[in-house]
Amino acid sequence: MNTKSYRDFYQKITSPIQSERSRKKLNSANEILTYLFYIAYPALLIDRLVIDRTMFWKILLIPAVSFIILTIVRSAINAPRPYEKEEIVPLIKKDTKGKSMPSRHVFSAVVIAMSYLAVFPVFGILLLGLACLSGIIRIIGGVHYPKDVIAGCLCGIAGGLCIFLL
Repeated sequence: MNTKSYRDFYQKITSPIQSERSRKKLNSANEILTYLFYIAYPALLIDRLVIDRTMFWKILLIPAVSFIILTIVRSAINAPRPYEKEEIVPLIKKDTKGKSMPSRHVFSAVVIAMSYLAVFPVFGILLLGLACLSGIIRIIGGVHYPKDVIAGCLCGIAGGLCIFLL
């Protein structure tokens, strides 16, 4: 996708939320979802530490190792973010340079959701939906390309599947 076509795509998906109020809601939703996952993961770890130590170690180490691998790969790729490369103004305030692909934010949400899926399936499904919503918000917010979010999601699923398989 060239700059003009991405700019057109971005303008199309952000046209309904150009008011200051809508932008604040988008940023609030992004923050709320981020904090939700920051709270959910330690809560699951504490629960498993008390109830099932084997699962505790799986849901601690597999996401941690996956996160480290993803971070190394992302740094090696060092893809620019949409607001760096395209002629757009992001709706989510962020000034990070590069490291857009894959989305570590979405990866983390998905791998946490997959951890929940292994222990509390209903909550896992709910969190997977919220992780997808988070990815959509990151695209609309202009901080990730769709491919960054899809790659982060797929990496999160792969890491999460290891919880079930190992």
